[in-house]
Amino acid sequence: MKSFIQVDPESHFPIQNLPYGVFRPLTGEDPRIGVAIGEYILDLAVIERAGLLRGVGIKEDIFNQPSLNEFMALGRTAWKNVRTQVQTLLSEDEPTLRDNPVLREEAIIHQKDVEMLLPAKIGDYTDFYASKEHATNVGTMFRGKENALMPNWTHLPIGYHGRASSVVVSGTDVRRPSGQMKPPTADAPIFGPSKQLDLELEMGWFIGPGNEHGKPIAVASAEDQIFGLVLVNDWSARDIQAWEYQPLGPFLSKSFATSVSPWIVPLEALEPFRVAGPTQDPTPMPYLQKDGPSSFDINLEVYLKGEKMDEAQKIIGTNFSYLYWSMAQQISHHTVTGCNLRSGDLLASGTISGPEKEQRGCLLELSWRGTEPIEMNNGEERVWLEDGDTLTITGWCQGDGYRIGFGEVTGRVLPAYEE
Repeated sequence: MKSFIQVDPESHFPIQNLPYGVFRPLTGEDPRIGVAIGEYILDLAVIERAGLLRGVGIKEDIFNQPSLNEFMALGRTAWKNVRTQVQTLLSEDEPTLRDNPVLREEAIIHQKDVEMLLPAKIGDYTDFYASKEHATNVGTMFRGKENALMPNWTHLPIGYHGRASSVVVSGTDVRRPSGQMKPPTADAPIFGPSKQLDLELEMGWFIGPGNEHGKPIAVASAEDQIFGLVLVNDWSARDIQAWEYQPLGPFLSKSFATSVSPWIVPLEALEPFRVAGPTQDPTPMPYLQKDGPSSFDINLEVYLKGEKMDEAQKIIGTNFSYLYWSMAQQISHHTVTGCNLRSGDLLASGTISGPEKEQRGCLLELSWRGTEPIEMNNGEERVWLEDGDTLTITGWCQGDGYRIGFGEVTGRVLPAYEE
């Protein structure tokens, strides 16, 4: 399939992708919903107003909105119908939009002429701990190789409830947090800016219809809840975390910022890249068992650029398919008690690491808790993030002559807040 809009083979946004996002034109108009196609955005509010989305199961003005929540709530049938119609309108053989210069001028906007916003109103945010390699590495550092994984880890997806209010869109600066820390040589905790600021390479997915309170989501139908996926950087203050996390887990060390990419890639666009995840041993309980492959071959990379660096340097390369617990399992476990997910809720994978050193998804692992500094191309070293560092996460699936990409999520570290 090809579009009448020219798309570079290495573009993240061919007609096979068509991710959804919320944008605001730089001319100052109201935010609304569009899909990315190459370097452009197709304004779905304009297309809808022109009557080109009739009969696809959506109500009027659903795309003339500052968030995707109402569309997410409609479910997979509506999502599929809209996607099919938009693909048809953008295809090279369809004249409706291609041969209407007035409509095309109004509906197709260059991405450089807009500001991208958070794609959803996020009511709740849950972060998991689903990478066995990551959990093993962290456990080995803190408890030794023999006790790396806690006894429950291979039986259930570990997670915690994050802070939805501090989820920010890509490009938002992140201020270094301050808090309580207890250095190993200190007798009492101290207060100050975190000295061990870290990134976490993750992926997230937005929930569609959600479930009734008290009614679990079966693992077999859990993927019907996934509207689409985004890139996530769950910034972490490791020194604050080490002091606060026992006995209840992360709190201030994670709640100060979580960055997400602006384009939500539909699950349907990822179907050609579906693969089996790791073999699970022991066999999970029945409510976590799902037939067929439940992971995806998504390449993931992280780049770091310091203030004194001429260009960004790749520091991590891994793959989504290394995740031990699948998205479906995480959703099923999240709701097994009857916990209700709602449209626009964000779930994230936790740090995604692979078996090799360069596949470790955070600085805590890459520098092995500070004992193995990372060499930068300009002669600098990194153990933790420094003020002025810019982090960029990108990801894509490689098809035959095209890519299904997620764009990128970026953030620059600012100094700690001072009165």
